[in-house]
Amino acid sequence: MTGTVESETELVVLPKKSGRRRAEAQQPRRPGLLKFGYWWWALPGIVLVIAIHYVATAVGGFFAFTDWSGIGDFNFIGLENFVKIFQDPTKIGALGNTLFLAFASVVLSNIAGLAIALGLNRGLKSRYVLRVLFFMPVVLSPLAVSYIWKFIFDYNGPLNAALTAVGLGDFIKPWVADPTWAIWTVLIVIVWQNTGFAMVIYMAGLAAVPVEIEEAAAIDGANLWQRFWHVTLPSIRPAVAIATTLGIVNGLRVFDQIMALTAGGPAGATETLATQVYKQSFSLGNFGYGAALALLLTLIILAFALVQQRVTNGRPEES
Repeated sequence: MTGTVESETELVVLPKKSGRRRAEAQQPRRPGLLKFGYWWWALPGIVLVIAIHYVATAVGGFFAFTDWSGIGDFNFIGLENFVKIFQDPTKIGALGNTLFLAFASVVLSNIAGLAIALGLNRGLKSRYVLRVLFFMPVVLSPLAVSYIWKFIFDYNGPLNAALTAVGLGDFIKPWVADPTWAIWTVLIVIVWQNTGFAMVIYMAGLAAVPVEIEEAAAIDGANLWQRFWHVTLPSIRPAVAIATTLGIVNGLRVFDQIMALTAGGPAGATETLATQVYKQSFSLGNFGYGAALALLLTLIILAFALVQQRVTNGRPEES
């Protein structure tokens, strides 16, 4: 019997479909409310993102033009808070420290992360264990990491003890309490904790580089540096853009490491815009002034992120 003719068993056992039901089964289901169900499921998340990120930022930006103390009434004072910021030498110093930590940490952590990624991209038997070890600082609490490093940098800590043991006692310093070296101790902690994150991004980028291209360059006589500079590095431009963008954003708003290591001291040597926002808003009660600092920091982060994306954006390939 053909496939279109029903057997005797099917006629007895299976219920016979009516012509109307067969027509409905053959017709595709029309998109109804189910098509918009995805939007209904995402609506709570969208509302939370808008309320927490955009509405809260807009409200904070409004208070940047007031003299609100956090409670009670407030007065609209225009750009007075911003004028005070640029007339205060401590705030200019905090801005300089913010930019220094952001760019220095991005350069050092990206160079170290790329070097480690290149080393672990080879066929080492222990590469998986090494990847975990190098990435482990990223998942640790910044406060916990900073307190451990504060113990290391203490005057009676392991670092000075090691210097004394190898005969370099003249280099012993109160690292965290020294106005000259305190900012460098913060930078070391930031780079140590962020290198693993850059390593993961670069390893993902290196995984997409075809091996045949490097082999062809090696056959043509290119040495290791030439293959890296002319083949590998151009191929991982998207990874470079992602790593530098996230590094700049995280570096500009660094807070936990500074509060745990130096609390902005000594004598304001490690103050940043983020620490000043906290102190002005919550310690001194100058909420309007702190909101102005936060708005300035937000604009700086946005500007640098846009410029960096423009600079590192991949160029269209030439035919």
